[in-house]
Amino acid sequence: MQGKALVYDMAVIGGGPAGYTAALYAARAGLTAAVLERTAPGGQMAATGVIDNYPGFDEGVEGFLLAQKMQAGAERFGAKTLYAGAAAAELSASPKRITLDSAANGGSSELLARTVVLATGAGPRRLGLPEETALAGRGVSYCAVCDGMFYRGKTVVVAGGGNSAADDAEYLARLCKKVFLVHRRDALRAAPARQRALEAAGVEFVWNSRVAGILHNETVTGVRLATDGPGGATERVLPCDGVFIAIGRVPDTALFAGQLPMDEAGYLLADETTRTALPGVFAAGDARKKPLRQIVTAAADGAAAAYFAGEYLREHPARP
Repeated sequence: MQGKALVYDMAVIGGGPAGYTAALYAARAGLTAAVLERTAPGGQMAATGVIDNYPGFDEGVEGFLLAQKMQAGAERFGAKTLYAGAAAAELSASPKRITLDSAANGGSSELLARTVVLATGAGPRRLGLPEETALAGRGVSYCAVCDGMFYRGKTVVVAGGGNSAADDAEYLARLCKKVFLVHRRDALRAAPARQRALEAAGVEFVWNSRVAGILHNETVTGVRLATDGPGGATERVLPCDGVFIAIGRVPDTALFAGQLPMDEAGYLLADETTRTALPGVFAAGDARKKPLRQIVTAAADGAAAAYFAGEYLREHPARP
């Protein structure tokens, strides 16, 4: 306690799979834990129609249902959910101070905690087309590993030219009848060897082009491509069953700028222990710089964060 203010052992910013797994492991270990979630539990997971690659569900599971189960699991052991976002955070303070954007903490606008897990996630960078959001889950995807199996034997377009787009195209080439990779330039930003490997896998490149529109009925039926040429841009329709957008992701970490090291894209720097450069502060899930971002890897980060937060608390006992 500090005065009359409750000081949690752990505050978790973000109620996705990383955040609720951290809260679950912390609460089971006898720690007091609060999860800050501005809207509804689950993050991007909650907006996913069917999740087919999370262990334990032989017929898949709706993203929103899985999010609710994760929340319920953490709360069963005493973790609390505060429906508020973080407007500011003093991560080097002792205890750490989080300013809430609404009065969710028993009427208080401030949350105090001895450790903090940053599980704010990352969202896909979008093309910005008007029909893009409405078609998410109905032919538009931002994750080949998540959704590729739904397009087995079908024709898909991958939009992008970096390593993520190359990874997606290579993965989809093992499942789909035909994969087109559409890129604004005349060569991939990925290494030249990747291009040769994709060509060998049967991926067809559409250079100097961009997806200018997505055609659809109830689901995606094709894309409208704008291709640059000597006489200007020309447009054509490329029929397909799905569009995988791989032009990068945007981590939700701006709140922590200047307090923690990040890479050039804004991802928090932390190793596999999830420890950051600030003692008692941990980065878990998609907000952390890491090679693979999946629900299961986010959950693994949450478990690691809770474990090492507990270790930190044992080494730094609360003052009387």
